[in-house]
Amino acid sequence: MNQERLMKVLLAPHISEKTARAADTDKQFAFRVISDATKPEIKQAVELMFDVKVDAVQVSNVKGKEKRFGKTIGRRSDWKKAYVKLQPGHDIDFMGAQ
Repeated sequence: MNQERLMKVLLAPHISEKTARAADTDKQFAFRVISDATKPEIKQAVELMFDVKVDAVQVSNVKGKEKRFGKTIGRRSDWKKAYVKLQPGHDIDFMGAQ
């Protein structure tokens, strides 16, 4: 896979209480990814961008919520989330990266 495509796969880290707990206990990090990304692409993108070794990747399609704006009913976009488990001895520090 070309490097330009891999640089576009990861959109942002997904930070929540659940992902913070998973990062502390299991070295598992969550990322928002493009909707057509595959598990091998996500693995290679994380290894390329953070210089770590990935053990496993799990992917989840998140459905957008319906929201009301007065009488109008709107819908948020669907998106894809990837949980990346790192091999022992590797870690990602989001706070140290600037």
